[in-house]
Amino acid sequence: MTIKSIVMMGLFMLGLVIAMVPENTTKPYKLTAEDMLVEVQGAAEMVTADEVAHWLISKDPSLQLIDVRTPDEFQKYHLEGAINIPISVILKDENRDYVDQGVKMNVLYSNGTIGSHQAWMILRQLGFENNYVMQGGLNYWFDTIMNPQKPATTSPDEEFAKYDFRKAASGVFGGGSAGALTAPTQTKADKPKVKRKKKKKAPAGGC
Repeated sequence: MTIKSIVMMGLFMLGLVIAMVPENTTKPYKLTAEDMLVEVQGAAEMVTADEVAHWLISKDPSLQLIDVRTPDEFQKYHLEGAINIPISVILKDENRDYVDQGVKMNVLYSNGTIGSHQAWMILRQLGFENNYVMQGGLNYWFDTIMNPQKPATTSPDEEFAKYDFRKAASGVFGGGSAGALTAPTQTKADKPKVKRKKKKKAPAGGC
């Protein structure tokens, strides 16, 4: 698939997502279609499963994982420390302090990449920053981090280094057991408090 096809698919998907957002929760959009085209082409919102694993192992305090799947899926299994904000309620006021803030680096994830990328596109078009997408989602996480495959003997050293890291990470996260990723059911009160990004004051004075 060409880059142009990927971009067109992304914009089409964005249109579908906006159409599905309930009217009473829709906020004014700040980015134009041209702005979003540049954003999607750059793919700067994507982070890899390896990066997420590294941040979790190093207990990076700036990381906040956001699971955009349904509450039922979240309760079955989720990544350590993640909070659940389903895409269907991501624009509700109660979630604004988590998705529109300047303190944490939010990494959105779903089973694959589509759901989390849809959530990211909505938030980004609203002008919200510090939101990223875990490429491949949980499916890729299980395939690579939880169950890494040893590279062929002819593979370059970089592949063996990556395998060694993933194998060690697999041990830390439970070696592919979905139950090992499950944390106690999280309520609203359990969510970490986030300081909302300060709004810029209008310039004083007039003409």
